[in-house]
Amino acid sequence: MKFIGDGITAPTGFTANAVLSGIKQGRAKDDTALIYSDCPCRAAAVFTANRVQAEPVKLTKRHLADGKAQAVIANAGNANACTGEAGFRAARRMAEAAAAALSLRAEDVLVCSTGVIGVPLPVEKIERQAAALAAGLSKAGHEKAREAILTTDTVYKECAVETEIGGRTVRVGTMAKGSGMIHINMGTMLGFIATDCAISAALLDKALRESVAGTYNCVSIDGDTSTNDTLLILANGRAGNAEITADDEDFRAFLSALNAVNTEMAKKIAGDGEGAGHLLECRVSSAASTEQARMLAKSVISSNL
Repeated sequence: MKFIGDGITAPTGFTANAVLSGIKQGRAKDDTALIYSDCPCRAAAVFTANRVQAEPVKLTKRHLADGKAQAVIANAGNANACTGEAGFRAARRMAEAAAAALSLRAEDVLVCSTGVIGVPLPVEKIERQAAALAAGLSKAGHEKAREAILTTDTVYKECAVETEIGGRTVRVGTMAKGSGMIHINMGTMLGFIATDCAISAALLDKALRESVAGTYNCVSIDGDTSTNDTLLILANGRAGNAEITADDEDFRAFLSALNAVNTEMAKKIAGDGEGAGHLLECRVSSAASTEQARMLAKSVISSNL
C-alpha cells in the first residue's frame, strides 16, 4: 500500500468540482462542492452523536436507506441546522438540483452542509449554480472541491492510497473539513471517501464503522460535538476485484487502506484545531480491551490539565 495524489478523485470513475454560490456574504472563494461517480455506488455513512441533527443529516440518512448513492453535494457557509421543515425542504432542493444536472434520481444524491447554525439556507443560490457545477466535473476538480468545503480551517485536508485486493489495484481517496468542536465521536467535521473497490453495502458499512472507531473517534480538541458531523463513503466497484462479501483477507486489506486514509485525516483535523499549536498523540499499551484503551486515552486527551 502506498499514498498517492488526487485525493477524492484518485479512484477510477470519480470526478469533482466546486463553484461560488454566494451562500455567505463576504466569502470570495468557492462554497459549493460536487463529487460524482460515473456509475452507481454502494454507500455508507456515520453521523453526529449530537441529539440535535441538521436537516442535511436527516435527508442523507433517508437517501442512504437503500445503501446506494452516486453523488454528493456539499456547501460551506451555512449549516442548515435548527432550521425546521423549511431547512429540510432546502436540503431536498439541493439534492434535486444536483440530480437534475446529473440526470440522476434525487435519492441518489447525498447532501452535506457546514457553517452558521440557525440561519435559513439560501438554497436558490445553489440551484442557480447546479448546472455549472455538474458541467465542470473533472479528475482535477478535487483541488477546487477540497477548498470549497472549508470554513474556519486554515489548510485543506485530503489524501489517497493505492493497494492490491484480489489481484487488482484498488484506490481509496478522501477529503475532509474540520477545525474546532472536534471531540471523541467527531465534531464540526465533514468527511468524504471514495473508492473503486467492489464491496457489498453491508461490508462497506462494517468497514467504515470499524475504521471510524479507531481513527476519527479518537480525536478530541475542545470537548464539543456538532449538529452536522458526517462521514460518507462511496464504492463504485470500478477496480474490478471480486466483490468483497465476507470478513476475509480481501476485507482486511480494504480495511487497512481505509484505516490509513482515515488516520491521516484524523491527524490533519486535530492538528488544525482552532488555536491549536501542537498535535499530541496518546498511545495506550497493555489495555485489556480496545474499549478500555479508548476510555483511558480519552481521559488523557480530553483533560485541560
